[in-house]
Amino acid sequence: MQYTHLGRSGLSVSRLCLGTMNFGPQTEESAAHAIMDSALDAGINFFDTANVYGGSGHRGWTEEIIGRWFAKGGERRERTVLATKVYGTMTERPNESKLSALNIRRALDASLKRLQTDYIDLYQFHHIDRNTPWDEIWQAMEVAVQQGKILYAGSSNFAGWHIVQAQEAAARRNYTGLVSEQSLYNLLARSVELEVIPAAQQYGLGLIPWSPLQGGLLGGVLKKERDGVRRTQGRAADTLKKHEEQIRQYEDFVDELGQEPGDVALAWLLHQPAVTAPIVGPRTQEQLDAALRALEVHLDADTLKRLDDIFPGHRTAPEDYAW
Repeated sequence: MQYTHLGRSGLSVSRLCLGTMNFGPQTEESAAHAIMDSALDAGINFFDTANVYGGSGHRGWTEEIIGRWFAKGGERRERTVLATKVYGTMTERPNESKLSALNIRRALDASLKRLQTDYIDLYQFHHIDRNTPWDEIWQAMEVAVQQGKILYAGSSNFAGWHIVQAQEAAARRNYTGLVSEQSLYNLLARSVELEVIPAAQQYGLGLIPWSPLQGGLLGGVLKKERDGVRRTQGRAADTLKKHEEQIRQYEDFVDELGQEPGDVALAWLLHQPAVTAPIVGPRTQEQLDAALRALEVHLDADTLKRLDDIFPGHRTAPEDYAW
């Protein structure tokens, strides 16, 4: 396993992050525990979750599953860099969502209880709160750090200017601020290259891409449909229709390389200088094993250029609109 620092922090994390959103709703508990054990054995020490994971009928379910896994012992907690999130609505009562000081305090304590741990390594804001001032947010986080309940703060789904706001407000308080940003980023979805990635790099945030295979569309979807293995529906079907020719070119090119589409899509992210660790969210052990293969895939300059030709990015970001 390869490791790197999370942004400008001294925290060492694996180049793949285990996403746990499927644990509970899609993957039953014993299988989830087996996947987490296998991930640790493979050297993945970076696990990501959120307080709302588990579905609308059982928010917190995923954290509970992870907590029971930690409770098995075997230094599972000590070997894991644990990331969870705050913002989402947990109940319909006032003050049980977003980033008020009150919700941060309550949500953090509830996550700690579900996770059966006394601290969170990376506590992430799941979304920007447009109505809570940054001084209030950072004061609440400073208190949590002083109490030993969290170590680092991160953001998710932030715009570039949100990162600027957060970091400048933290600097005025002589506080570290954010060390990471979790964003949608893959070969098909590259808008973060415009301003989010430049802002993250300027302020020393590590980028943690979610949905690295764009919901499976970069995982060989056309071949799977031809073979009757997969039937794409809903928004994924609309996206596939819009980008079918690009995806066809991509799958043909990957065949020429002698690689698997999902492996190349993950490897491409690992070759991007701003990326710390793509989030892989396996439902099965086989999907985890497939993700691990990407660590062995090297993409040379010609291959990276060909991928950019198929899926054009923003080469002059953040001033791309001006040239």
